[in-house]
Amino acid sequence: MQALVGKCERGEEQQAPAGPGAAEQRQHGRARAPLRPGDRRQPRHRPGAGAALPGHAKPTQVGLCGVPGAQGAASAEVSDPASIKAAAARVGEHLEGSGLNLLINNAAIARIIALQEETLETMRQLYTTNTIGPMLLGQAFLPLLKKAAQESPGAGMSCSRAAIINMSSAGGSIGNTLGWDLMQVVSYRCSKAALNMLTKCQSLSYQEHGILCVALHPGWVQTDMGSAAGHQPPVTVDASVRGMLKVLSSLSEKDTGTFLDWEGKVVPW
Repeated sequence: MQALVGKCERGEEQQAPAGPGAAEQRQHGRARAPLRPGDRRQPRHRPGAGAALPGHAKPTQVGLCGVPGAQGAASAEVSDPASIKAAAARVGEHLEGSGLNLLINNAAIARIIALQEETLETMRQLYTTNTIGPMLLGQAFLPLLKKAAQESPGAGMSCSRAAIINMSSAGGSIGNTLGWDLMQVVSYRCSKAALNMLTKCQSLSYQEHGILCVALHPGWVQTDMGSAAGHQPPVTVDASVRGMLKVLSSLSEKDTGTFLDWEGKVVPW
């Protein structure tokens, strides 16, 4: 199975089901910086995390492993359409005619800002990375996903056939405004709510190609960000990752277009 999956920054790995011909995506490391109100680093251990500060965001590095032929890497900045297209082309070259079974969109940024402090610029930055980026990545890798679905035996949908997994957050739930008293993070919440709708739209548009599309919430995890408000999150990093791997392995056509958490429970839209 060929998969394009994610790593958290500084090489902390978030694994996903993959066999021979796996590809992995990782975030370039960057120097530590002190946390400041209104300027948050994304935690280094959070499943599905990328750089938190738009001004410090680094290109997502895609390294292929276990793929027959010459090895190499393709880098893409998720806010740059040309860079995304170039990376998709590079990945296609390394797959040497094979399709891509699994795309996990995990790059994201967050800013701890109250509603009255939000600006056009912060909203634009977060929507560009958290919502538009996953849309463009889905478009760019669609031909490879379609090829994988066409080559897979049998019917139905699964992550071993062809799937797009968008790493979302319960913070984007309109039905359950989790943690509002702890962190308003309005631009983050809005961008993740939009990502959830994008996932639904992708599921409707790509279902004819046999491509599964799901939004996944990793839980309130014990990371720098999770503990930022002075509370101890209930979910460990290991439990979150293991739970998500279990969920990914069990997804089928009945789950496409849904919003699930790391335990496989439905999260309110």
